[in-house]
Amino acid sequence: MCGIVGAVSAGDVTPFLLNGLNTLEYRGYDSAGLALLNDGLRRARAVGRVSELESLVAQDALAGRLGIAHTRWATHGVPAERNAHPHVSGGLAVVHNGIIENYGELREQLKALGYEFTSDTDTETIAHLIQAYLESKLGSSSNSLFGAVREAVKHLKGAFALAVIREDEPDTLVLAREGSPLMLGIGNDGYFAASDASALVGETRRLMYLENGDVAQMTRQAVTIVDGSGRAVEREEVISTIAADAVQLGEFNHYMQKEIFEQPQALGNTLEMLGGVEGVQAGLLGADAEQTLDLVDSVLILACGTSSYAGMVARYWVEAIASIPCSVEIASEYRYRQSVPNERQLIVVISQSGETADTIAALEHAKSLGHRHTLAICNVPESAIVRQAALRFITRAGPEIGVASTKAFTTQLATLFLLTLLLAKARGTLDASDEQRYLGEIRHLPVAVEKVLSLEPSIRKLAQRFSQKRHALFLGRGRHYPIALEGALKLKEISYIHAEAYPAGELKHGPLALVDDDMPVVVVAPNDQLLEKLKANMEEVRARGGELYVFADGDTRVTSASGLHVLRMPEHYGELSPVLHVVALQLLAYHVALVKGTDVDKPRNLAKSVTVE
Repeated sequence: MCGIVGAVSAGDVTPFLLNGLNTLEYRGYDSAGLALLNDGLRRARAVGRVSELESLVAQDALAGRLGIAHTRWATHGVPAERNAHPHVSGGLAVVHNGIIENYGELREQLKALGYEFTSDTDTETIAHLIQAYLESKLGSSSNSLFGAVREAVKHLKGAFALAVIREDEPDTLVLAREGSPLMLGIGNDGYFAASDASALVGETRRLMYLENGDVAQMTRQAVTIVDGSGRAVEREEVISTIAADAVQLGEFNHYMQKEIFEQPQALGNTLEMLGGVEGVQAGLLGADAEQTLDLVDSVLILACGTSSYAGMVARYWVEAIASIPCSVEIASEYRYRQSVPNERQLIVVISQSGETADTIAALEHAKSLGHRHTLAICNVPESAIVRQAALRFITRAGPEIGVASTKAFTTQLATLFLLTLLLAKARGTLDASDEQRYLGEIRHLPVAVEKVLSLEPSIRKLAQRFSQKRHALFLGRGRHYPIALEGALKLKEISYIHAEAYPAGELKHGPLALVDDDMPVVVVAPNDQLLEKLKANMEEVRARGGELYVFADGDTRVTSASGLHVLRMPEHYGELSPVLHVVALQLLAYHVALVKGTDVDKPRNLAKSVTVE
């Protein structure tokens, strides 16, 4: 979603602000802007890429020791300079991530007080609201920006992260957070702020994460934080584990390509602590894990998008190996329906960023219903979702910049398989021989993925044919049906080819009507107990003139023919086969998008971290 960067320092902060915006480009945006204090408030805004803003800054020779910057992804108002952040009111400027739900009501109130609006955004309402408190127009007043922001946020409904500066206080940056991530960076000559740690690590790895309700005042010398009740608080300083070079492209052409090829290392890092099942429990879940896992009698997985597909694969594993009932729900649906709480149920929330608004809200809803046993599976150790769950699994995939998730997904799958083994052991359904077999398979997973990556030249050839299509169907059965869903999602995300996925057994119940010689059908075909039934589904497609692209294990006895293109996987991999097949589908989507010339890393209308509903 949108990105925030801010700084107050002894030197010119402009390079830091622009570098930060460039780092946050992966989050998705349509415009960018910054505001600096240097003998008055100076602002520059541009529609399009950060490079357009950099040209304006260079042209006007903008500089300053205090500043804020922003990349915007349109919610209220079309992409246009008038809607780009920062927004100003009098001598103050504000940048904002999130959505203010009651902005319409506030806007009318502020218009009645004489404030003029020049944008269509909810953010401009915040700027005028803060200014109204500084000007004593709302019944109470404040002579400081810190105080005015504290008063203003009491009246905001929704999610927000704010960074605010003011001409009359040229050494003060004020931040506020409610539901949208925001953190501080501690430097040698000042303080820095961002909505994502990756924008800070080039300057400092010493971070403090604001909690919901916090308002912070930063000067060069000190930071003051108050919580939602107005009490002074201190937030723990943490050292970010993100390396500055981890967010660089290196030898690759796109972040998505880089992250696909980083999957063996990401899986290796995630599995690094693996000894036996007990080692996983002690090293990754926390001190109360054993007691919790002994108590649970079912599992509910809550997630959005790609993470929900990881949960769907895990459902097959948990029920087959651990013999525990498992269900999966879209987080945004779960929180708005009547559900039946079960105090012995394990609530598993999955999020790459740990800041996914719907998933965090679903976790909070589950806790409000009395669920005590909660587990977060996440790639960011310091994130909100990790801090709010009782137990955690950190996937250790490293920064994922491409909007279309790849290595975060496969490390989620690996982690969910480990969780399955823990549950099975707690339930007594995992004997010693099965435990050693499964551990051996998962240790081999990074090597197996390397072999799949060696198929790239063959997949590139398939992509040339596939790229001319406008629609596609994906089919899978059993634990590979969610992999078909993920393959279809990847294709539509980055190539803009309309793609849908179905359990192959559902083909005759509707989707078969769509099959003709212009509708390619991608089939995930591992050599498992459903293979023969899947072959029958494939014949149904061929009989209607459909063109098949089959991702098959080596021993499936499916051979290429007219209208039937077979890509052979390097090996059959049992329960963990979904991990291997999805890597091949990631490569297909990537190379189809390359042929079509779309923006692989920043697909239109999408954002990496969805921090609002």
